[in-house]
Amino acid sequence: MNDEDAVMRVEGLTAGYGGPPIIEGVSIKAFRGAITAIVGPNGAGKSTLLKTVAGLIRPSAGKIFVQDKEITGLPAEALVRRGIAYVPQVENVFPDLTIRENLDMGGYVRKSGIRERIDQLFELFPDLKASSQRRASTLSGGQRTMLALARGLMVDPAVLILDEPSVGLSPRFQALIWERIEQIRATNVSIIIVEQNTRETLRHAQRAYVLVLGKNRLEGTGRELLEDPEVVQLYVGRLS
Repeated sequence: MNDEDAVMRVEGLTAGYGGPPIIEGVSIKAFRGAITAIVGPNGAGKSTLLKTVAGLIRPSAGKIFVQDKEITGLPAEALVRRGIAYVPQVENVFPDLTIRENLDMGGYVRKSGIRERIDQLFELFPDLKASSQRRASTLSGGQRTMLALARGLMVDPAVLILDEPSVGLSPRFQALIWERIEQIRATNVSIIIVEQNTRETLRHAQRAYVLVLGKNRLEGTGRELLEDPEVVQLYVGRLS
């Protein structure tokens, strides 16, 4: 992956919630058709980084580029139109709407082709198609996550940002989530992900960054970081 081929570039990003910065001088790159993992200990600023990139927090310093166009400081609704979809850990679906209605809402920026796009996503998420008239409030945690992923894909994003999509799910659903993420990656979408299971995340990542205390600590391919003694000792742990 050549740096000039990056779909998203984050350069020297600093942000927080009004007090001392939570992230400071963070830089990452994400590439088309690749998974970029953000890992590190609790409190490292991983979710803050995602929220800032997604336009939910305004940075105090640094720049963000998508497809070589600067988007620094643009609000979330504007970023959706620029090809960025963000799937938060919680409150990621409309519980009172049906599955199909959630997908309709996810495609609100589309000028046409909503029905066709829903049909395409039902092929990727067949369980959603079988229950398309169920209200989201009746879905299991895993099914809600699938719906949230599908909603994010309604805008045909260049970059899909995922904040702990498998948290709290059974091992079966965690494996299924990763299967779907790999299928999404194969459609040439750039995926940036934060996940609790560092080992599994690095196994899937083509690029990965370790954040510590809100700053870049290490970077490399997922495989390189899985073989890094510091990463294994502090963030992954050894297999027994």
